[in-house]
Amino acid sequence: MRQYHDLLSRIIREGNDRGDRTGVGTRSLFGCQMEYNLTDGFPLLTTKKLSIKNIVYDILWMLSGDTNIRYLNEHDVHIWDPWADDNGEVGPVYGRQWRAWPDGQGGVIDQMKTLVSDIKSNPQSRRLIVSAWNVADLEKMSVPPCPCLFQFYVHDGVLSCHLYQRSADAFIGLPFNIAGFSLLTEMIAHVCDLRTGRLVHSFGDVHLYQNHLELAEKQLRREPFKLPSLLLNSGVKNLFEFTYSDIRIDNYEVHPFIKAEIAV
Repeated sequence: MRQYHDLLSRIIREGNDRGDRTGVGTRSLFGCQMEYNLTDGFPLLTTKKLSIKNIVYDILWMLSGDTNIRYLNEHDVHIWDPWADDNGEVGPVYGRQWRAWPDGQGGVIDQMKTLVSDIKSNPQSRRLIVSAWNVADLEKMSVPPCPCLFQFYVHDGVLSCHLYQRSADAFIGLPFNIAGFSLLTEMIAHVCDLRTGRLVHSFGDVHLYQNHLELAEKQLRREPFKLPSLLLNSGVKNLFEFTYSDIRIDNYEVHPFIKAEIAV
């Protein structure tokens, strides 16, 4: 995870101090990119403990197309609680757009099913893209999608993903995004009988909140451990049939959790 630590260091050294909608203020950079070779291990941060349960259930929730946090809460996952209304709804966010993008004619488009089908039938396509940035629905969302578009590339039986993220909270959210989309890439490769290659991660505004700067410096003083490994149930052949028990991360050696406040 040296790529991530290098980005934190660069934000601290070179970032622009800016105001933001939360009122906390950020130090940010624009137009950065990182790359992870997924064959080197599963890119789960080791210099600060992350909740594997939160990461896995969040991806399963999005893949289901659900927009109510009830499912997450039932599994003691509360990462979406600050953005939910009294009924648990967060609006037509990621999962809705991934699985039921309105087609303008009264129907919906299941982008994820189409993606898997296209990877299998036309792996050299340059249109293996899923978008969550539905302009017509932005005002209905509790928060517009941060990772808003991702594209896949297949070559010699290897699947890679390029994720574009318009906004990234580098201390709290970004490690979660790296692990979540790496997991999604691994799951798609698994059901398409492909090996995994790279996660390329591009950013618009990538930032540290001002109240996270000292915490980031504390984290940077920690030496990373070896990356853990990901194991998926070989019996699962359908992307939408994965359950929590089908996903296992082994050998996660990690430094202690660093508590930080979320800017909402």
